[in-house]
Amino acid sequence: GLLRSDSIPEVGEDAAASVGMAETLSEEEQDELRKELAKVEEEIQTLSQVLAAKEKHLAEIKRKLGINSLQELKQNITKGWQDVTSTTAYKRTSETLSQAGQKASAAFSSVGSVITKKFEDVRNSPTFKSFEEKVESLKSKVGGSKPAGGDFGEVLNSAANASATETIAEQTQE
Repeated sequence: GLLRSDSIPEVGEDAAASVGMAETLSEEEQDELRKELAKVEEEIQTLSQVLAAKEKHLAEIKRKLGINSLQELKQNITKGWQDVTSTTAYKRTSETLSQAGQKASAAFSSVGSVITKKFEDVRNSPTFKSFEEKVESLKSKVGGSKPAGGDFGEVLNSAANASATETIAEQTQE
């Protein structure tokens, strides 16, 4: 109540009128305002000292508990993440993404089934059967009369032996 809220003059108003404002206050009002100003400044100083003492006490407690800046940061991040995950917007977004993921998974599964079916159709087709028979025939010619299922190295060795035998036979005929 002791402070008056007189307006500050706008640009272009008479600045001399604002200078005389202190003169319009009585000597008694000016003394009261000076006392209140000193009191508020003293309260601010006291509060600053109390705050500094509280911050020092806080640092001492944290030191005794072994809490350091990194741990505080982790706790703040964890708390922040918990706050975010508890919001309605996050929950809705999470549900929407989950549903989208399920739909995408179902779509990929369906595409995989279609591709598998197409491969089965190709494998059962007459053209593929004919090709498979030709490969088996070639395999039996290269591999000789060994039972099917030999490893690749055995097939190569038998092919090399057959080729070497043919080369020796051709050389003896010459």
